Amino acid sequence: MPFPVKKERLYSQREIQKRVKELALSISKDYKKEELILIGVLKGAFVFMSDLARNLSIPVKLDFVRLASYGSQSQSQGKIRLTKSIELPIRDKHILVVEDIVDSGLTLKFLQEFLMKENPRSVRICALIDKSERREVPITVDYCGFSISKGFIVGYGLDFDEQYRHLPGLYHLQF
Repeated sequence: MPFPVKKERLYSQREIQKRVKELALSISKDYKKEELILIGVLKGAFVFMSDLARNLSIPVKLDFVRLASYGSQSQSQGKIRLTKSIELPIRDKHILVVEDIVDSGLTLKFLQEFLMKENPRSVRICALIDKSERREVPITVDYCGFSISKGFIVGYGLDFDEQYRHLPGLYHLQF
């Protein structure tokens, strides 16, 4: 695959921060009297989850999982592997999965099924980007930063072959 040569900015750092604050306000209202555990999906969601957690007005616990499905490809290969599991007990807890991007839905479906085996009170999803272009399974994104119909998105933690995570905005790579 040729290396991307052009990137087009979709959202600036300011636009992202404004949206993260709006999401945090909504989540804080919904869970104001509940214990909430945020489970971030590494590596892509770490920047988003960090900003989201700092903007919440409720106390939360944080944990991470790592799932592999892309490798060095620009499309999911459909085979999901759990490479780092949660460490906190989640039985009878409210869980909010924090994901960078929902694309095919296969990764989140796999993660939801994995988490449900631990009998949490609830599992909801907060995604920076909900991208419907290649959706293969139905997934409900309860808190959505931005809806994008297509394209390969990088920046603000999202990468292409471990590059571009450092960009403060969100960009569409053109191959």
